[in-house]
Amino acid sequence: MPAKLRNSRKVRDRPFDQNLLDRAKRIAARYQIILHFEDGEYFGRGLEMPLVMNDGKTPDTCVLATREALTTAVATLLELGQAPPSPASDNKRTEQINVRLTQEEKLLLEQAARTHGFRGIGDYVRSRSLAQFVSEI
Repeated sequence: MPAKLRNSRKVRDRPFDQNLLDRAKRIAARYQIILHFEDGEYFGRGLEMPLVMNDGKTPDTCVLATREALTTAVATLLELGQAPPSPASDNKRTEQINVRLTQEEKLLLEQAARTHGFRGIGDYVRSRSLAQFVSEI
């Protein structure tokens, strides 16, 4: 890793509080993991936290590694006083809105969704909109 990048990150030099870590494990255990197989290796990412990823040689090792990464991400959010995302299974989405877009707008949103680890525009727009709304409150 380049020195500039290594120096730009805050390095965690202590363990998480055990109670906080236990809480993070309980939350992360309920998150869904999406697996993808490519070039002889499995890649996993969290559905609720699509930028949290890991890999493994087998599906089981990939799920364990991804779950550990999710636990660390949730523990970090909790330590910072931020609310981690609710497990997808907690919220049944029953409402729908329709938004008309130009073809160019749709392409831009699709590209942005992929760039941020989302599989579709709907999840991307919902996540970004709700994050913006929550930050304004």
